[in-house]
Amino acid sequence: MTATVPMRATTRLLSDVSDAVIDLNDVAASDGHLFVRDGVGVAGRGVARRVSIDDAVDVLATIDHDSSVDGVAPVALGSIPFLPGAPGEVIIPNVTVGKRSDGTVWVTSIDDADVATALAPPPEVRPTASNYSLGSATPTAVYLDAVTAARDAVRTGELTKAVIARPITVTADRPIDVHAVLRRLKASFGSSYRYSIDGFIGASPELLVQVEGPVVRSHPLAGTTRRTGDVDNDYALAAELQASSKNQIEHRIVIDVVHDTLLPWASYLDWEPEPSVVSVANVQHLGTRMEGMLSQPGPTVIELARALSPTPALGGHPRTEALALIEQVEGFERGRYGGAVGWVDARGDGTWAVAIRCAEFATDRMSARLVAGGGIVADSEPLAELAETQAKFQAMLSAIVRP
Repeated sequence: MTATVPMRATTRLLSDVSDAVIDLNDVAASDGHLFVRDGVGVAGRGVARRVSIDDAVDVLATIDHDSSVDGVAPVALGSIPFLPGAPGEVIIPNVTVGKRSDGTVWVTSIDDADVATALAPPPEVRPTASNYSLGSATPTAVYLDAVTAARDAVRTGELTKAVIARPITVTADRPIDVHAVLRRLKASFGSSYRYSIDGFIGASPELLVQVEGPVVRSHPLAGTTRRTGDVDNDYALAAELQASSKNQIEHRIVIDVVHDTLLPWASYLDWEPEPSVVSVANVQHLGTRMEGMLSQPGPTVIELARALSPTPALGGHPRTEALALIEQVEGFERGRYGGAVGWVDARGDGTWAVAIRCAEFATDRMSARLVAGGGIVADSEPLAELAETQAKFQAMLSAIVRP
């Protein structure tokens, strides 16, 4: 385990510290850390320590914690890369603000960090008139050939499913305001898991895994269609999605693997008998909710996220063979895209989303790389898959490329 210098933490209700109304997006601002959905989550300022993700719970548990808020433990935020077993890192912020679903708001400071400064209103977000240029980080022909290779591998029985992705780049003539991007994501994708950690920013609709005491939850998504903004047309597209054998096959593969992965840790695990349609601003997905009870003593949320990631919704099935094909044909390294992003506390509880609908910003914030992909099965058509990625890109493009 990573050697650590002892840390001290103090947690208080926000009402004991400040009477300000706090928006977690404003706490994170342009250079902080954020993981939030529907106003519930955590945001942090500064870096008290960076640790290996696999050591995170042990390091957090060593913190001497003085808390007047029941059920709150020291927190770290981070990400797990796409490739299984690749090293990941979490950040323990100097100051963390958390919001619960019951409305409780708490503040944790490490080693007497300045809470007042962390809670101070950030600079006003002002519109900019930046010019942007878009480009494909790999040729479109490479993507189409990769989809064809994956489809052929499924047709010959080598794979059941493979996920093929492609990257694009956005370049600006001045630094992109991350705080403004977060506010736009909040306005359009408030019900998604929105995150900003070390330049990795996005709005994921997909819960990979959540651990809350003995309770475990997951909400896998697979199978996608677009939204048009017309209610009747979107309803028809959703009906087509549910009736599509191609999308149902893609979805069932994911559900079975997530279920079978979680089941050995669970005393019971329940799930919806039929997938429902999950709609976000730009696309619609098939989703199936799962919930169960973990056998005790249970695994940490990090252990479960490691076991699940990447799910067949981002890699394929069987995993080893699908990942080998991806490495052979995609033509780029995914990095954090397709892995997981979220938070964990000293008890091993936490929430982790699948790292999609995202952008990785350059250190100078002058450019960002976006990645989108889709599941390939026997009936997949390369041009239709290309159109699906174009729809998925809109989540981040609309938040970045706006004056």
